[in-house]
Amino acid sequence: LKCFLRHFYKVTHCLPYSFSSSNTRGTVKDYPNFKVQEDVDALRKAIEGLGTTEKTLVKVLTQRSSAQRQLIAQAYEKATGRKLVDDLEGDTRGDFEDLLVALVTPPDLYDCQEFIKAIKGAGTTESMLTEIFASRSNRQIKALSEAYLKETGREMLSDLKSEVSGDYGKALLILAEALYEAGEKKWGTDEAKFVDILCHRSVPQLRQTLVEYKNISKKTLQESIESEMSGDLEELLVAVVKCVKSVPAYMAEKLFKSMKGAGTTESVLTRTIVSRSEVDLLDIRAEYKKLFGTTLYSQLESEVSGDYGDALKKLCGQDD
Repeated sequence: LKCFLRHFYKVTHCLPYSFSSSNTRGTVKDYPNFKVQEDVDALRKAIEGLGTTEKTLVKVLTQRSSAQRQLIAQAYEKATGRKLVDDLEGDTRGDFEDLLVALVTPPDLYDCQEFIKAIKGAGTTESMLTEIFASRSNRQIKALSEAYLKETGREMLSDLKSEVSGDYGKALLILAEALYEAGEKKWGTDEAKFVDILCHRSVPQLRQTLVEYKNISKKTLQESIESEMSGDLEELLVAVVKCVKSVPAYMAEKLFKSMKGAGTTESVLTRTIVSRSEVDLLDIRAEYKKLFGTTLYSQLESEVSGDYGDALKKLCGQDD
C-alpha cells in the first residue's frame, strides 16, 4: 500500500493546489411568482382537513427551491404555532414522510442528520460516510460540520474519530479534515498524501493526474486501488477517484444500484435525489441514460410507486 501511494505521490506532487466551484445544474429552481402565504394556506388545508391531501404536499414541496421551502416553513410556524416538519411527521408515513421531511430540512442540517444516522445507528454505516465525504464540496462539509456543532454541541471530526478505525478510518479522517481545512494543512504519511492530493486539486488537475498515472503505471488508478486494497478502504478511495472523474456519474451509479436486484433502497434514493436536486441532477440524469441505457425517470416509474414515487418523479423531472 505504501509503495503504491508513494508512486502515486511522485506523479502528482508538483501540481498546484486549487478548488473547483459547485455546480448549479439542478432540476429544482426557484418557483416563479412565488407567494409564500398561498403555499402556507394550501399546506394547512392539505394537512388540517379531513384526511391529508398528499397531492398538494407533493405539488408544493417538490416544486419550490430549498430557500423557498424555508420561507414556507417559517411562515407556517408563525401562522399555526406548529412546526411544518412536525405536522408532516404526524400526518404522513414511511418513505413518503422521510422524503417530505428531507425537503423541508435545510441542506446543511439534512447532511448533518444523515451523518448522525451513519455514525449513531447499530454499527457505523461506512457506505453512507463514504458517499458524503467523497461527493460533497469543501463548502458543504464545512456547513455540515457547523450544523453538527449547533445540533450536538460537539465537533464533527472528534465524533467521527471515535466511530471509525483501521486504514479506512485513517483515510476517511484525512479526507474529512482535508475537506474541512480546505488546504491549510499538510500531511506527513504516504496514505495522507494520497488523500490530500485527491481532495485538494481542482477537477481538471485531478483528471490530468489520472491520465498521467495511467501513462506511467500502464493501468488506471482505480485498477491499482482495487488490486492493492480491499473492503471499506477500497470503496472509499475508489469513490474519491470516481468523483474526481465525475460526481454525476458516481451518483448515477449509486441510484442504479439502489434500484437493482430484489427490493429498492429507498433511503439512498431519497438522499441522492433530494441532496442533488438543486446541484447537478440534470447531469446525473444524462449520465444515467448514458451508462444504463434508460432514463432515470422511467426507472423510477417502474421501481417506486404511490405518493413517494410521484414526489421523486416530480423532483427528477422527465428528460427532454
